[in-house]
Amino acid sequence: QVQLMESGGGLVQAGGSLRLSCVASGNIFSINAMGWYRQAPGKQRELVASITNGGVTKYVDSVKGRFTISRDNAGDVVYLQMSSLKPEDTAVYYCNAASTVMTINLNYWGHGTQVTVAS
Repeated sequence: QVQLMESGGGLVQAGGSLRLSCVASGNIFSINAMGWYRQAPGKQRELVASITNGGVTKYVDSVKGRFTISRDNAGDVVYLQMSSLKPEDTAVYYCNAASTVMTINLNYWGHGTQVTVAS
């Protein structure tokens, strides 16, 4: 089992910055990759950014050049640095961890943190 705890959400003006953090605990050695998803009201949850154990990153087009995902050296904390925020970035942001145990792929989710960008 992996537990995820997000922090860092809040209210910010358009053009501002926020940094989200997610701390993983439990069977962190089973984690292959971590990422951030978001879900706005009335919309499907979408992948914002992900990072593998090898440091390979992926971003949704709408945040490229504005958001940066990173992990600490121990691999149990993932960050999402968000800059030049836009009102359309408003959503609940969820931390995700993808793990493999005995060839079984599992996904774990945090409870989410609200990000609101005021215009």
